[in-house]
Amino acid sequence: AVRQLQTLGKQLSIPVYSEPMGADPVDITVHSLNYAREQAASVVILDTAGRLNIDERMMQEVVSIRARVQPREVILVADAMTGQEAVRVADDFNKAVSLTGMILTKMEGDARGGAALSIRSVTGVPIKFLGVGEKTDALEPFYPDRLASRILGMGDVLSLIERAQETIDQEEAMKAQAKLQQGKFDLEDFLSSMRQLKRMGPLRQVMEMIPGLNKLATTPEMEEALEGDQMKHIEAIVLSMTKEERRKPEILNASRRKRIARGSGSTVQEINQLLEQFNEMRMMIRQMSTGKGKWAQLARQYGMGAGGGAGLEAGMPSMPGLSRPGGGSGKKTGKAARKEKRKQKQKARSGRR
Repeated sequence: AVRQLQTLGKQLSIPVYSEPMGADPVDITVHSLNYAREQAASVVILDTAGRLNIDERMMQEVVSIRARVQPREVILVADAMTGQEAVRVADDFNKAVSLTGMILTKMEGDARGGAALSIRSVTGVPIKFLGVGEKTDALEPFYPDRLASRILGMGDVLSLIERAQETIDQEEAMKAQAKLQQGKFDLEDFLSSMRQLKRMGPLRQVMEMIPGLNKLATTPEMEEALEGDQMKHIEAIVLSMTKEERRKPEILNASRRKRIARGSGSTVQEINQLLEQFNEMRMMIRQMSTGKGKWAQLARQYGMGAGGGAGLEAGMPSMPGLSRPGGGSGKKTGKAARKEKRKQKQKARSGRR
């Protein structure tokens, strides 16, 4: 555990104080404060060994550390997957050392949110952070109203916006949205948008934050689609295309598709499916942006609204198993609508002659 802390310290450029095995933990904490003063550190984190609340000797040790060092904050890190057991652990530690806060780990899924609400109710100790992954940046401030909203299936738009602002290039997103609305969105733009979306975290987490899409994420078809690492597979297919093919998907004939399938370790059928879904996605986003067509109706049905969010949705690959709503493509918009108007004018002119 000490070596792991030292490794993390190097990654984050944070000095880590340690002593050889067998040293008294209470003395180590006192020595660490002296070391911190020498380093002119403004914050000191004392990471004590993990312990069970039923181990009296270890519990007494942490009580002694608290009495000797008198820290400003005493924070318990608990595993949310243990459910109500986490509540009992928090209660025991609170009685022993008077906790000032908690961090709940493994909170990637909303089903574990009940433990957070119970801990606050039973102990009165505030939850300060949530661990939502294994990486060093997967630590989020705890907002009870947002967690409650996700548990109730209403999404978490504020957290989604914050995450998007941190990871998505606003200028690129606006360009992608404009190209989508004009019908000029190509596979090059799709790849760029998909990479920005990947930086926001696992696709399931992102979907659970979007009102309406969090309901779709629980459907059997979507569960199956989200199981594998589908975005990596799609990225491999798109990267196996030449720049010209990504910009003009219509030139992808049978021989080109065979070459792409060999280069990406996939089948021609998967290439065909991706291209079909890409065209469907372009139509879907265009309709959702304009508020017209079958996809816009479906968005309203799921409570997502229409007319916004295209920049974010642009990066979402269409998932297998989700059929087109109502079997038609709805009212034509953008380039298709202009083409239709030109045809009607030509017919009108020929009729006059």
